[in-house]
Amino acid sequence: MGSAYVVGQVTVHDPERWMEYVERVPETLAPWGGEVVMRGQRTAMLAGEPGHPNIVMLRFPDRQAVEQWYASPEYQALVPLRDSAAQVELAAYEG
Repeated sequence: MGSAYVVGQVTVHDPERWMEYVERVPETLAPWGGEVVMRGQRTAMLAGEPGHPNIVMLRFPDRQAVEQWYASPEYQALVPLRDSAAQVELAAYEG
């Protein structure tokens, strides 16, 4: 089986708080073998309706690691900061 991914679509409302969140997330990924694959801002809509202007993709060894990371006290401690800084939709994928 391949890796598992978390894809976040993001609209930032408080850039300063968002940067604090972004800087703190990587330390929560390491115990689960997670890494940031990319962060980016949409430059063009090629098809469909526009959604959130920003995206992030995380890679983990497997789905279990995703679930453990998301439920971890370290990540859950950042959720209030995340939610106060941006509207975020997260989804997990296997691939």
